[in-house]
Amino acid sequence: MANASGLFTPVVPSGIRSRFSASIGIHRSGFWFSEGVSTRRVLCASTVEGAENISPSQSRVPRLSNRGCKLVGCGSAVPSLQISNDDLAKIVDTSDEWISVRTGIRNRRVLSGKDSLNALAVDAARKALEMAEVDPIDVDLVLLCTSTPEDLFGSAPQIQKALGCKNNPLAYDITAACSGFVLGLVSAACYIRGGGFNNVLVIGADALSRYVDWTDRGTCILFGDAAGAVLVQACDGEEDGLFAFDMHSDGDGQRHLNASIKGNEVDHALGSNGSVLGFSPKISSYSCIQMNGKEVFRFACRAVPQSIESALEKAGLSGSSIDWLLLHQANQRIIDAVASRLEMPSERVISNLSNYGNTSAASIPLALDEAVRSGKVQAGHTIAAAGFGAGLTWGSAIVRWG
Repeated sequence: MANASGLFTPVVPSGIRSRFSASIGIHRSGFWFSEGVSTRRVLCASTVEGAENISPSQSRVPRLSNRGCKLVGCGSAVPSLQISNDDLAKIVDTSDEWISVRTGIRNRRVLSGKDSLNALAVDAARKALEMAEVDPIDVDLVLLCTSTPEDLFGSAPQIQKALGCKNNPLAYDITAACSGFVLGLVSAACYIRGGGFNNVLVIGADALSRYVDWTDRGTCILFGDAAGAVLVQACDGEEDGLFAFDMHSDGDGQRHLNASIKGNEVDHALGSNGSVLGFSPKISSYSCIQMNGKEVFRFACRAVPQSIESALEKAGLSGSSIDWLLLHQANQRIIDAVASRLEMPSERVISNLSNYGNTSAASIPLALDEAVRSGKVQAGHTIAAAGFGAGLTWGSAIVRWG
């Protein structure tokens, strides 16, 4: 089973461990079992008394196997409305130079009119399926990485329906803001390796423009809306494309970056019942994004390179073996600082921040899709990807494209 450190380690009951010690090995972040040593099945199970006596027909736990996963298709979508730095200068005290020098951002896309985040997510997912040459009916799972769903109960099922996934595959939201897509990739790998899933859609989609205070120049200049998607597909272990990962959270950092729930004034339609019922009915909503930019910058420049270095170590790779560095597109100064720490030359760093701003969970798949379709990222290239942000949550994954 996978742990949070990115290692996939089999748990074998003690009664059968000795008979299988020579046949169990670790292959990258998965594991393999030699055939022909014994006809007995090895189960992915916790160590329990008498577990060695469980027959295959009695167990509901999937058999450990030489099974990997790979990234085979990608897609992205952005709103039609573009907001430039000069546009923002008309509503807040800022300028194109002030924004671009401090962030690297010049434009961002924002939902407007009849646009919807769900529509962007569906568009990106369809493009990923088309590139992978996979029919929606063959999708086993849809993971929507978003912190801004169009339904409080989650939007993934609506994405699944719109795509035409007729076999009712599981679909659910992952809420981890700017780290969401990396968490989605690792989750997809776990479903494929341990659950027998074959095709998992991982979609990153966010519309943080809906939670921005457009009078606050410290935050309104940063965010844009977008969607990006990747199809993760099962493959033989020898072709495994997720080498290792590293993920962390620190709830103490929530004070530096959040959009917390707040209670509005008493609902006058129900207020007269408050004293009788013993409660004060309120309509709740979320506040605008609150961010301590200096602290978030320090956190990212410290934690992200450490996470990538940890994932590389687990994968048994060095920085020189990485073809591309792909970070969450939050701030060009953060991207440059992390690249410098990892001694990664600028020509091997993927960045499209200038055109889209910080699109949260969509930023990594959006940048990846552009890099793949432009011919920059090619099949067989190794990518070090990392997400970081609200929570605070951060994580990295070493993956191979195609």
